[in-house]
Amino acid sequence: MTYLNIVGPQVMRLRVLRGWSQEMLSEKLRIAGWSVTGTSLAKLELRVLPVADHHLFFLAKIFDVLLSELFPKIDPQDPNLHETLNRFMSDSSWQDEG
Repeated sequence: MTYLNIVGPQVMRLRVLRGWSQEMLSEKLRIAGWSVTGTSLAKLELRVLPVADHHLFFLAKIFDVLLSELFPKIDPQDPNLHETLNRFMSDSSWQDEG
């Protein structure tokens, strides 16, 4: 399976750390200006829904984190960056340790 985003595991981790349900997070995002359902958030977290780049700003705002904290710990200087990203996008067991 090819996944459609790379931020899903971090979104789930940040949400769970705060003790929020997907519905609670979706309500906070709706108040901030992104109309998203709990169902869509579940799909985002499972990486089966793509995430538009401008939506990352809403997530960073609601979680009060830097944009970089929404991404997995992947070194952009990695000489095997292409392979690393391909592995991340196709392997459901590879999660960000946070």
